[in-house]
Amino acid sequence: MLNLMHDAPPINTSLMPAKITGASIHQIQLKTRMPFKYGIATMTKVPMVFVRVEAEVDGTKAAGISSDLLPPKWFTKVPEDPLEKEISDMLQVIRQALGQALGQAADSAFDLWQLIYAGQSRWAEANNIPALLAHFGTSLVERALIEATCKVRNQALGQALLSGSLGFEPDRIHSCLEGQSASSLLPKTPLAKVQARHTVGLGDPLDSSQIDADDRIDDTLPQSLDQCIQAYGLRHFKIKINGDIEWDLDRLKNVAKCIEQHADSDFAFSLDGNEQFQSVTAFRDHWNILHAEPELETFFDHLLFIEQPLHRDVALNESLKSEFDQWPDRPAVIIDESDATLESLPQALAIGYAGTSHKNCKGIFKGIANACLLEHHRRNGTETVMSGEDLCNVGPVAVIQDLAVMANLGIESVERNGHHYMAGLSQFPERTREQVLNAHDGLYKTSEPGWPTLVICNGEIDLTSVNTQAFGTGFELDLSAFSEIPLTEG
Repeated sequence: MLNLMHDAPPINTSLMPAKITGASIHQIQLKTRMPFKYGIATMTKVPMVFVRVEAEVDGTKAAGISSDLLPPKWFTKVPEDPLEKEISDMLQVIRQALGQALGQAADSAFDLWQLIYAGQSRWAEANNIPALLAHFGTSLVERALIEATCKVRNQALGQALLSGSLGFEPDRIHSCLEGQSASSLLPKTPLAKVQARHTVGLGDPLDSSQIDADDRIDDTLPQSLDQCIQAYGLRHFKIKINGDIEWDLDRLKNVAKCIEQHADSDFAFSLDGNEQFQSVTAFRDHWNILHAEPELETFFDHLLFIEQPLHRDVALNESLKSEFDQWPDRPAVIIDESDATLESLPQALAIGYAGTSHKNCKGIFKGIANACLLEHHRRNGTETVMSGEDLCNVGPVAVIQDLAVMANLGIESVERNGHHYMAGLSQFPERTREQVLNAHDGLYKTSEPGWPTLVICNGEIDLTSVNTQAFGTGFELDLSAFSEIPLTEG
């Protein structure tokens, strides 16, 4: 395993011209070990894509890989759309972003990303494609380009970002940051560990006694919430609600009982509103009932923040500011799905939100710029929140790159659930398993059945190996065992 902290050459802050010369898309079909119910969707099987980009960076040829699941009903929540259409739409935006990128050149990875982002935005607007979905494609190209750049300079993500190798300038996204560099706004060193914030899905069993014999999973991994707390030492949780007050009250009381019984007393949790409300007033009424429940009085003392309670169609309406202003003692409320464009976070802060989430699928440079903006406001006396969220991120690439960004943004509590809904890397080729274990001893371990699984100890994930690799990954993923998808449809 290459240790970049010792082997990297002296930092050179000159720009590194970048050009994308080739690309390919590969895919594998995955099944969950248990259903994951979130919002209006329940995931039981899902494709994972890998995007490989060939580039010339500072005159040197390099390749980078990015990866993500194609999750149903997240980028667009249209109940009547069939899953096949949603997957097709996600592949369309990936192909389009690669089409924007191929042959493009610029003075740095950041400049090249801006060209691709602008082109993808114009295409999305002309074709009525939601920005959140459109830039999922942009983010996959961006991630692969960042990895290629890090490899050429032989730097970890944080080194490439703070030294100027990537060319990132936060004020070119948020003008109020003029004169402030990434190195002045971001942590000087990445986090060595993060807290794994465990999502309690809407359908997840809380107690092992609730699992019928026919539904028990025999793969040595924990299944119910109480088992997960005991197995991983979990202390941070993300609890989903569905907007039905009776259901939410009953579910929250049961979840609280389980956490208070099994977790350490310093536990913390976030509440995910799942876009279930159409106004701040409607959510405030719902919150007041939950918060007034005697059984939950001490439980709510451990609340971190509330994520995206309002539907994305209304969440950034300027008219909501008066509703927020009338609720001065509100808990911290952040956006997630509404963070679709470069302007979304400034709009949200002006309305009354406390911040946003970071997910790699929403964009790396965008997320880093948002972290800089929130730090700027924090230094000026405003309490802000940037959370680490994740639908169901898994290895061998996606979760590692995601953790690399979280570490360098200083996000200590990270929703981490791919290991819970997927049986480690059991569905991947033997060669892939070997590559991950060799590069990330301490992040992954061999499970009892013999496949790699994520290591969570005392509720924490050790990022030592992630922080010493080029954009975290640290290996050239062998794509020969994955199905290749044509770059053009048809």
